[in-house]
Amino acid sequence: MAAEIDVPMASSGTVSVIAADEAGAVAEAKAAVSAMSLREQAASVVMGHIPTTDEAALRAYMQESGIGGFILMGANVPGDEDALRAVTSALTVNAAFPPLLAIDQEGGDVSRLPWDGFPSARTLKDEPASAAESAFAGRGALVRRAGVGVNFGIVADVTSDPSSFIYRRALGTGPESSAERVVAAVQGERPYALSTLKHFPGHGAAPGDSHAGIPSSGMSYDQWRATDGIPFEGAIEADAPLLMFGHLAYTAIDETPASLSAEWHRIAREDLGFEGVVVTDDLGMLQSSGRPEYADPVANAVAALVAGNDLVLTVVFSTPETASRTVDGIIAAVESGALPSERLREASERVTLLRLSIAAEGRGLLPCAECAPAE
Repeated sequence: MAAEIDVPMASSGTVSVIAADEAGAVAEAKAAVSAMSLREQAASVVMGHIPTTDEAALRAYMQESGIGGFILMGANVPGDEDALRAVTSALTVNAAFPPLLAIDQEGGDVSRLPWDGFPSARTLKDEPASAAESAFAGRGALVRRAGVGVNFGIVADVTSDPSSFIYRRALGTGPESSAERVVAAVQGERPYALSTLKHFPGHGAAPGDSHAGIPSSGMSYDQWRATDGIPFEGAIEADAPLLMFGHLAYTAIDETPASLSAEWHRIAREDLGFEGVVVTDDLGMLQSSGRPEYADPVANAVAALVAGNDLVLTVVFSTPETASRTVDGIIAAVESGALPSERLREASERVTLLRLSIAAEGRGLLPCAECAPAE
């Protein structure tokens, strides 16, 4: 049966949304975005962060910025699940149109939930794919029980080099073994959390740490497609709903980092058939690279949207003022023609569709009694 959801817009009254099927859901998202002002559209494609568990401060941040998403880092996670649910409830200003709340819950080296005892990539890379499916089913349940809808938790990078900083986080040491476990992880999380594949087009072939530079690779497109692209392609075919672009330069394809590359976005959409939400890795990492062309965070956000990202993420250097400046910068870019209004609308529609799907399914809105983690 169709479910009706009223989505209040700050300046446009109320849009009546009726969820019936996929085509209907897309139409609903388009209608919601059409009712938004330019500022609301610009805010809807920004995912921000402030490092606190203060519920009043978090609610004020979301209310005042109007941004479409928030990433929870360690500084947002209190000591137990009940306290964390209070945090995510504070971030959810409107349950009928919830923000995309996300978390990096890979397990192991990158774990924001201290109570996640499920196996991580450190051991899953040596176990059958079914072990990855079970681990991420439990991990997804923990994420949902916390009131979080999106997990930035599935590392689809490939490396067999133990000295690589991504090695302990990668689910496999070769393209096929990685693909099997990445697909299994997506399948395990599907009932609970919206999975995100990272770091497209793949960190393993680009040595170095993108937290402090722009790792690069001279790998050709054909080489990439036959190796590091395989896990991403498999998980896209398995309907992973989000794809995170890394700040990685495959110079034979585009000297620009993939996160800012229109060509890499074309490859993801046209060659691999990805239809979901594309999100940047933390844009603050571009600033941290020290390269002068990436010193302006607002310019980075606009360039990311122009390239084809749907959601621009900032963690490092993120403040309430950063969110406001980013929204203002997106508006100015649309008004100047630097960012086509159609591109912003497309991004907003994809993000809005995901937000409405979270509302319709109740992900992150109510305590999930059936989400008991698998033992």
